[in-house]
Amino acid sequence: MDTDNLVKYARERFDHAAARRVLKEKYEAKMIFAYANGMWRAGPELQSILLSCPDTDTDAVILDLYETPIKIDVNELLALSQQRWQEQMTAWLVEFEYTNQQR
Repeated sequence: MDTDNLVKYARERFDHAAARRVLKEKYEAKMIFAYANGMWRAGPELQSILLSCPDTDTDAVILDLYETPIKIDVNELLALSQQRWQEQMTAWLVEFEYTNQQR
């Protein structure tokens, strides 16, 4: 390979890696939502916390993103978190596959 092809290949790889980082940041930001005067990040961590609450039929007090204790309805927040997580992960996958085809 000559130098020009190596430089072109390196730039393409760098651009692809940068596009993946930007895509990740974009969808991580979309995982944040408001509920019960608190800010939450949808994802496995929040869902695990909610599923570990002793009695899911009642309210619970957990910390939001800003370390503020918030009284929440466990079932409602869990449903919102799962919905947001699945919507954003599906959109992320579609966009990720599109960027992989651009390589």
